[in-house]
Amino acid sequence: MISKIRNFFSAAKHIERLPDDEVKRLYPRYRWRVMESTFLGYATFYLVRNNLSVVSKELEVGLAYTHSMIGSILAITAISYGLGKFLMGAMSDRSDARKFMAVGLMLTAVCNFLFGSVSDFQLHLLLWSLNGFFQGMGWPPCGRSMGHWFSERERGLMFSIWNTSHNVGGGIAGMLAAWAVIHFGGWQYAFFVPGVVAAIGSIYLFWRLRDTPQSVGLPPIEEYNDDFTEDEVAHGTNEKELSFKELFIDHVLMNKWIWLLAIANFFAYIARYSMLDWGPMYLREIKGASLAGGGIAILALEFGGIPSTILLGWISDKLGGRRGMVAVLCMVPILFAFLTILLTPAGYLWLDMLMLVMIGCFIYPVINFIVIIALDLSSKKAIGTAAGFIGLFGYIGRTVQAKGFGVMITHYKDVYDLDTAWKIVLYTTLGCTFIAMALLAFTWKMKPRA
Repeated sequence: MISKIRNFFSAAKHIERLPDDEVKRLYPRYRWRVMESTFLGYATFYLVRNNLSVVSKELEVGLAYTHSMIGSILAITAISYGLGKFLMGAMSDRSDARKFMAVGLMLTAVCNFLFGSVSDFQLHLLLWSLNGFFQGMGWPPCGRSMGHWFSERERGLMFSIWNTSHNVGGGIAGMLAAWAVIHFGGWQYAFFVPGVVAAIGSIYLFWRLRDTPQSVGLPPIEEYNDDFTEDEVAHGTNEKELSFKELFIDHVLMNKWIWLLAIANFFAYIARYSMLDWGPMYLREIKGASLAGGGIAILALEFGGIPSTILLGWISDKLGGRRGMVAVLCMVPILFAFLTILLTPAGYLWLDMLMLVMIGCFIYPVINFIVIIALDLSSKKAIGTAAGFIGLFGYIGRTVQAKGFGVMITHYKDVYDLDTAWKIVLYTTLGCTFIAMALLAFTWKMKPRA
């Protein structure tokens, strides 16, 4: 059974090289095709991942769930996603991106259908943990595809353009979930409607996406763009398929910079997901936002990162690959925005929304740069494993904040009051943001390997 699964997912075989005139004609088309399909596909993964937080209040009312219970569901999906991204990342480095990503999206759609069909807390924990694990089949094949179809000198810009896919998907997820509940009249539809979209997206990926250039008769991207590193020229390492030992040990566990990026990602994810997981509920409980307003909050946070991620990715290329320097500078306005939300009284929802835009504007370039730095230091053949390892730490961070913040709110609202409980959560987020900035400062002078 395992061997059949492995054979089904195995990397697409190289075929005979096409004539030069066909290469020139087809290469730009396939590059666009890969960018388009992975962009839309990964955006769709977010529709069936970021939909829970929008209806968390409805789950509390309709199913008598507490803050702590909601935190448990958010936490279990975070840790299962981190594990899934790490394990599936290693598997995806040796798999056909088209099959891998399409199957993953279909499985997460099924989890959403089942989640909306039951009302038991234990079943919800199980289903959302499975959903998180299958979500780990989304990013790694995209990283593999982008690494094989776009070369090092264009990586900052092209990865940044692609990376806005989760801003688009994450932003639409909140609005789609809120619209489904309002239109159809039940929290279940926040899972049914995105599930239908994800199932359609899975079929689209299987039809549209392709694996490596060589699998469609084209040369590797370094040859097409004449963009080899010195190491690749000297040793021919750019197309060498790596063993599991080389993936895990040489490129990840023995690389001190991958460890530093992973720990920085732990704290950066707390900053990122504190508002995605808890922002809608915070604005509804403390700032007087409506259900639709909670969905708009996620839209503001996600869409705020689109133009900045692309612009700052391009700037990092122009600065010779100084991603670390740009990432550190991005943390300053994030600190300011969290502090403003903390100090702003109720009645200024427009200012809260503006600060969420600012957080999204600068946190997503940071998350993007952490992965690009890892790719700069590693290999396109190991990006799934490296990004999975870094992502595992990030989602451990999300797990800590999801469960920890839920417990903190439940505890401190009884000790003090609800407003004070939320302030303690925001102060904690501020501290984690500062730690992430301090760790990323070590990459200030770092550039891609020669």
